[in-house]
Amino acid sequence: MHANGKHKFIKFDVKGAGTGNGQGTFGGGIVDDGSVDGDYIDSNGVFHGFFRDSSGKISTFDPTGSIATIPIGQNSTHSITGYYVDSSGVDHGFLRAPNGKITTIDYPGGSGTIPENINTSGEISGFFFDSNGATHGFVRTPKDKWTKYDAPGAGQGSGQGTGPAGFDGLTDAGAQAVQSIDSNGVYHGNLRLANGKFTQFDPTGSVKTQVTGINSKNTIVGIYFDSAGVVHGFVRKASGKDTPVNYPGAADTEIFNINSSGVSTGPYIDSNGANHGFIVSAGGKFTTFNVPGAGTGAGQGTVPASNNNPGAVTGNWTDSNGVNHGFIWQ
Repeated sequence: MHANGKHKFIKFDVKGAGTGNGQGTFGGGIVDDGSVDGDYIDSNGVFHGFFRDSSGKISTFDPTGSIATIPIGQNSTHSITGYYVDSSGVDHGFLRAPNGKITTIDYPGGSGTIPENINTSGEISGFFFDSNGATHGFVRTPKDKWTKYDAPGAGQGSGQGTGPAGFDGLTDAGAQAVQSIDSNGVYHGNLRLANGKFTQFDPTGSVKTQVTGINSKNTIVGIYFDSAGVVHGFVRKASGKDTPVNYPGAADTEIFNINSSGVSTGPYIDSNGANHGFIVSAGGKFTTFNVPGAGTGAGQGTVPASNNNPGAVTGNWTDSNGVNHGFIWQ
């Protein structure tokens, strides 16, 4: 099914975004009032953060000392979290308050900190690197109290470990969609409840499971790779039932987010390697959309990143010159 006239597109570009191949504007997370956070790449290839409010006003930002800024999560009060890279190549977390004030937040003793989610109460989840290069999950309260956690069976070597999904991997009740990589380098999905209880899972046929989001009902979405290297989307309900999501005829299908109504969004990739946007209902009904002007070549097209509870979707579209632009579909 294709999008009908009830929907409209809003295109946007951050002032200062580059216009070369691979540069431009990337919509990231969208909250219920339609405000969007994301990043843009300038003409020098440098990443910067932005916030676009519901009226369309765009504010750009970089923490002091940043040479690359990557916002990831936003909550309903417009607090934004993410990370930045300093001149020594070290990752630091940040919290940007609604008034624009930015605070650096680093896990005590960590070798790099990547916050990814912030809920309505101001809890932040993410992961940090230890001295061996392994990752560990954390939850940080608004009063700067940190809780470290590791998924069962997570490896402790470089490139292994634990971390939550980005954008919308933390609910207001404290449940999380968590990624883990074991000592053999195999990826697994996990549900972590606020009390610390873990449930690990892999969809049938998966050789690599990656979680991307969770909603208020603890339904988790993500992607998995089969033994042939094909990418499939999946929806996993709190009951433990896994459902594969594959757009008919697509080469690959990816799901990046799910809202409280059970509507998921992501891109599917056609046989030419172009991306197309879709939403899929809780009952499995697809609605596809393509931003007008999006390219149709490999690596081009429409890539949804997140959807909110009213049903709006944000992400980026890539034109035929390889330049990226932000969009909202509502």
